[in-house]
This record gives sequence, C-alpha cells and structure tokens, in this order.
Amino acid sequence: MTQRLSPATAVLLTVPPLMWAGNAVVGQLVQNLIGPMALNFLRWLLAFAILLPLAPWVLRRASPMWPQWRHFALLGLLGVGAYNALLYLALHTSSPVNVTLVGASAPLWTLLIGARFFRASVTAMQLLGALLSIAGVAVVLARGELALLLRLQLVPGDLLVMLAAIAWAWYSWLLALRKEAPEIRSDWAAMLIAQVAIGLVWAGLFAGAEWTLNDPPIHWGWPLACALLYVAVGPALLAYRCWGLGVQRSGPTLAGFFSNLTPLFAALMSAAFLGELPKPYHALAFALIVAGILVSARSSKKGV
Repeated sequence: MTQRLSPATAVLLTVPPLMWAGNAVVGQLVQNLIGPMALNFLRWLLAFAILLPLAPWVLRRASPMWPQWRHFALLGLLGVGAYNALLYLALHTSSPVNVTLVGASAPLWTLLIGARFFRASVTAMQLLGALLSIAGVAVVLARGELALLLRLQLVPGDLLVMLAAIAWAWYSWLLALRKEAPEIRSDWAAMLIAQVAIGLVWAGLFAGAEWTLNDPPIHWGWPLACALLYVAVGPALLAYRCWGLGVQRSGPTLAGFFSNLTPLFAALMSAAFLGELPKPYHALAFALIVAGILVSARSSKKGV
C-alpha cells in the first residue's frame, strides 16, 4: 500500500494521540470511582447516544450494515470492546506514561500483522522506525537500567497494554481494507455507529463479567460525569473519526507511528494533573520514539 503524508493527514493523525493521552490520565483519575469495564461500556453508550440522531438509518433492517455484520462485529470487538477496556484495566497497575509508552509497540505489531495476514511489504526504513520505537518501550520498562532490563518482570498492566496494541494494530488494518458498504464508509457518523452498535455488545459482556466477578461500586457525581463526557466525545468520537480518515489516507503502517506521540502528550498531562514528573529515562524513551516517527515519515515521503 502506497503511503503519502500531507499536512492535513498529519493533523488528522495527531489529534487521536492527544485525545488518547488525556484518556489515560482521566482513566487514572477515576479508577477509584468506577471499574475499568464499566467505564469502557458507559463511555461507548454515551458516544452511541450522541451519534444515533446523526445516522439512525444504519440500524434499520434494510441497512447495508447487516449483510456485513461479521466485519463490524470484529471492528467492534477490537476497537470498542477490547482496546480501551484493556487500557483502563492496565491503569490499575501502571501509570499513564508507562501505559502509553508500552503502547508504542503498536507500529511493530502493525508491520507484523500486515506482513503475515494482509500481504503487506515491510521496508527497511519501516522496520528501523519500529525498532526505534520498541527501544523506547524497552527503556521505560527497564526504568532506564540495563541490568533491570535483563531481569525484567512485566507488571500485569504492561502485558495488558501489549494486548491492546495488538488489537489496535489489527483494527487499523481492517479499516484500511475499506470493506464497508459505500453508503456507510462515506458517512462518518454511520461508520462509527456501525462499529459502536455491535461493539457495545462486547463492551456490555465485559462489563457484565466485571460486575459478576468483582461487583465494583460506581460513585456517581460531577467528577465521574465530566470524565465520561470527555472520554466519550474526545477519545471516542473525535479520535476515532480522525484516525479512520488518517488510516484511509496514509495506510495503517505510517499511521501507527503517530500513535507514538501519545506518550509525549501523556507525560505532559501527567505532570500537569497527576504530579508525575517525567524522569531522565523517559526523555531517552521519547527521543527514540520521535526518531522512529521521523524515520517512518522519511520513508513515506519516498512513497515506499
């Protein structure tokens, strides 16, 4: 797949990591107010309520969504049900900065999944960019100490984020295939509703399992209401809309490198709202991640 990066596409692909960084910080702030699966379900339920008046025809019996329900069920599982649920769950044992840095492995998973399942070629520049990003992940996992890296033991949150990155890489490739009916693909609200409507089933199942096994309390109030409004409008609607357009224009591989901007934004937001000042090894990790983005952008300019 030929990849081109225009300034407009770059802006589209920068908005999602900004929103997702805020998502990680908000998820950390409200972890004592609501369970992670319930948070994910309620955010998408609110997003669905906002979207529904914009394209209600998608859910009608004659809608072109239903012949493609398996495709949208998979998109809903990966992008709505699994990805953010895993991220919110990871925040119970990891910080927003670490969560977003481990999530920077997404470009490598995008390359591997594309090559293995979608017959996408992998160039040397793309691989180098991905390896630089992974090096940044390794630095933060090791807390900047090589000896610690050699005896590294991942915390549960790190592993959950890795699974989330794999889910997101697969989701991005499915978007790039453009298999949706033209009537749905050309209408951004319809495209999102088709994913969210079925994705809510997955998110509801996960939330139901959480309530059955742990029965976490929900502390209603203005803090939780404001958090839900933000994660529904920003990281859900706005970010998913921009990401979908950006992936279709640039391809999932190049787009995946922009997700590595998330740790940069998360570090700034954590410092502002959580008092978690970045440490020196975070700076090294950031430098490696930015290098990966620059290498990938250089590859895209050559039309690789």
